[in-house]
Amino acid sequence: MTKILVTGSLGQIGSELVPTLRKKYGNENVIATDIRPNAPTFICEEGPYEILDVLNNSRFEELIKEYEIDTVFHLAGLLSATGERFPQKAWDLNINSLLSVLEFGRKYQFKRIFWPSSIAAFGPTTPKDNTPNETILQPNTMYGVTKVTGELLLEYYWQKFGLDTRCMRLPGIISSETPCGGGTTDYAVEIFYEAIEHNHYTCFVKPETKLPMMYMPDLLKSITMLMDADVAKLEHHVFNITAMSFTAEELVQEIQKHRPNFTVEYKPDFRQTIADSWPRSIDDSSARKEWGWKHDFGLTEMTKDMLEKLINSKKIFDQN
Repeated sequence: MTKILVTGSLGQIGSELVPTLRKKYGNENVIATDIRPNAPTFICEEGPYEILDVLNNSRFEELIKEYEIDTVFHLAGLLSATGERFPQKAWDLNINSLLSVLEFGRKYQFKRIFWPSSIAAFGPTTPKDNTPNETILQPNTMYGVTKVTGELLLEYYWQKFGLDTRCMRLPGIISSETPCGGGTTDYAVEIFYEAIEHNHYTCFVKPETKLPMMYMPDLLKSITMLMDADVAKLEHHVFNITAMSFTAEELVQEIQKHRPNFTVEYKPDFRQTIADSWPRSIDDSSARKEWGWKHDFGLTEMTKDMLEKLINSKKIFDQN
């Protein structure tokens, strides 16, 4: 029986991935962990929840042995905008914790390790359109530097020790369930909340800013597909992944189809420079070829579903 440990379980991805994994593998077989003591009931009461600072190796190893862990989804980390404010902390958390996971994987012979990379691994010298899986990786953010380094570590442990490591370069992730976490693509989530609650949003990137994006249901689907894939059929261990690309203005126009009174003003800040260094669209044909990846949500479908879920959840007050 697979025994899974998830780090960063209370983050944007973890808080939705943990229930998905528990539904698939059983509540008791998915151990959620995070540094925060106060976990929501759907995380801490429906299965094991443990407080874990991923830089505390003794505590980390204690949990691995206690629960007989054989698979880790390592999601803990600092995102791009926060990483620029605290570069040393970003390196320490993003890289040193990953190295610990890989060493534990080698020591305890893990079945598989999943770690998310990002489009931040690309940089100003990377081709901007239809960016291929193998390309120039010269990021100009500390977050991006940690992602490139992490990718290389995953490849090294695969080649050197035969450790089954799997990774995807995530685009911007849009979710109706969890708040933003300090990333450059946060505007694509914030805008929905502000559209419903205030009918106005101040956007921190320019209207023509175009970036790859993915809706959370597609992300959850892609992660489980990749981890279920037959390793013998994988030519890569790091994959580009995407579902759609759109400009900030195109997103506004799509929201306005549902909320005609919604207005936006654009006041770019330091995150604009980060966004400008990333691709406008990426080629994920390797993922589609090697493990059958196919997205379900484009801009139109995502926008409609996102607005409906936010309004129906009663998380925010609809002033329209």
